[in-house]
Amino acid sequence: MKKIGLVGGISWTSTLDYYKGINEGINRKLGGLDAAECVIYSLNFGDIQRKTWVNSFDLILNACKTVESIGVDAIVLCANTAHLFADTIQREIDIPIIHIVKAAASEIQKSGLQKVGLLGTQFTMEMNFYHDKLNEYDIQILIPESQEEIAEIQHIIKNELGKGIITSESKKKFIQYAEKLISRGAEGIMLGCTEIPMLIEQKDFNFPVFDTTKIHVEHIVNFALDTENPAVNTI
Repeated sequence: MKKIGLVGGISWTSTLDYYKGINEGINRKLGGLDAAECVIYSLNFGDIQRKTWVNSFDLILNACKTVESIGVDAIVLCANTAHLFADTIQREIDIPIIHIVKAAASEIQKSGLQKVGLLGTQFTMEMNFYHDKLNEYDIQILIPESQEEIAEIQHIIKNELGKGIITSESKKKFIQYAEKLISRGAEGIMLGCTEIPMLIEQKDFNFPVFDTTKIHVEHIVNFALDTENPAVNTI
């Protein structure tokens, strides 16, 4: 089994889902008491919030290099927004990053969809790194048109989901945001933040929903057991 280095804490609530999902995935395939070999470097999300995401490259790079020095076989950034730096970090380390956007894009391609709506942090929705990576797979994305809606999504992710707070009111809002994207021509919805699946999931909709955390975990398990070709970086 290959050893996985998880760079988490961004936020700790979604890192729990990664740890649980990876171990459950390994056990489903191997049975018995088998579980994942992994190392977790849990960043202080408060440090990133104080520096802001765009100024947090050194924090995330240091975490990746620390985990690499332990002797893992691949690195996982346990947040969509952290993939803002994935390609640059890949050039600084000697082991692959299992890329969440590449993993999600491969699953969207399998479904035959070409245009999807994206819900995520403000950085993920508005900055080019997510759009550009999906464009490599000929996938177009739509994001909410209203800055007010984008700000509300960011608020819920940061101030509620990042603290493990789940409310029916916020769930209702996210369902409405998703349905608006579908009404504008999206064929499915990407949950492009690792906290969002705490709030909404496939059973809440009658159109395809791509849970990037779940998809990412599946690719991590496949890499660890060398059962399929995962979405590793090739930078």
